[in-house]
Amino acid sequence: MSPQEKTQTSPRKVRMEEVAKVAGVSVATVSRALRTPDAVSPKLRTRIEEVSQRLGYAPNRIAGSLAGARSPLIGVIVPSLTNSFFAGTLDQMTTLFEASGYQLMIGQHGYDTDREERIVAAFASWNPSALIVTGRRHARGTLATLSAAACPVVEMWDHGERPLDSGIGFSNRAAGELAARYFVEQGLIRTAFVGATLDKDDRARARAEGFKDTFRGLTGLEPLILPAGSRELGEGGAALKRVIARQPEIQAIAFSGDMLAVGAMFEADRMGLSIPGELKILGYGDLEIARHTNPRLTTIRPPHKEIGEAVVRHVLERLKTPDTPSVNLDLGVKLILRETV
Repeated sequence: MSPQEKTQTSPRKVRMEEVAKVAGVSVATVSRALRTPDAVSPKLRTRIEEVSQRLGYAPNRIAGSLAGARSPLIGVIVPSLTNSFFAGTLDQMTTLFEASGYQLMIGQHGYDTDREERIVAAFASWNPSALIVTGRRHARGTLATLSAAACPVVEMWDHGERPLDSGIGFSNRAAGELAARYFVEQGLIRTAFVGATLDKDDRARARAEGFKDTFRGLTGLEPLILPAGSRELGEGGAALKRVIARQPEIQAIAFSGDMLAVGAMFEADRMGLSIPGELKILGYGDLEIARHTNPRLTTIRPPHKEIGEAVVRHVLERLKTPDTPSVNLDLGVKLILRETV
């Protein structure tokens, strides 16, 4: 270390009292102007902001939140950070919230409702500007914390009746119904639905139930519903083998995720089955890989990006205008026709 480096010290932190002195107001007025700008006159607020910038004063937002004011944090809880569906939504939300001066606290619970309850309680203790959770099914403690939160609460991804506050998403059941209806319209009667972790994932289970009920209602027949242990490529191939063992004359399979579908396509190629000639494959998610398989994967597209945009737009409007009403939006799903059905 050079002598010059030894003599250097960290920049002195400017205190709120100094801002108050230069601006000619009380410390309480500075605090009020910075935390709740609408509580002071525009002229006074402008003077305090100019002095703060000139002196290089950086308010401790977290300390302010502990004292009762809202922090500039948005709590977002998702089931998984590795699932591409949620990753895309989080990326969109991060970009848009940061542009408006907010930062995300992100938690993932691995489809464990008890863990979700602990994360929600921890996030709520920071007095966030908003809390955003995934889905509509929560533990009792989570429901109590969210219901008592003094900030906007949004349940995203799933659509249903009576959200706790606001709901923005789509119907997973409708996605399963869409797949079944399309198979029937194409004259495909010997069908199956393969769903990942149906015992843990409410969304995949809703798609399976929608598929089963719609197919049975339209044909009077029972489709094969088969669980998969994971969402990975290899599990898709293993699932295909189990489907064929159970129903050798299978015509079409709908999968709860694109990666499972692509894994099944790889396995079908190894088995010498032509797609879509001998076997039709339908995915879910419209991931990047779906556009590059050979043949290209037909899939159902949920509104990943649209959910993120709608959540951010609604939360920012609620924060700007507190009397903005809650919403319950269904953004829908789309069938993306390519070459595997």
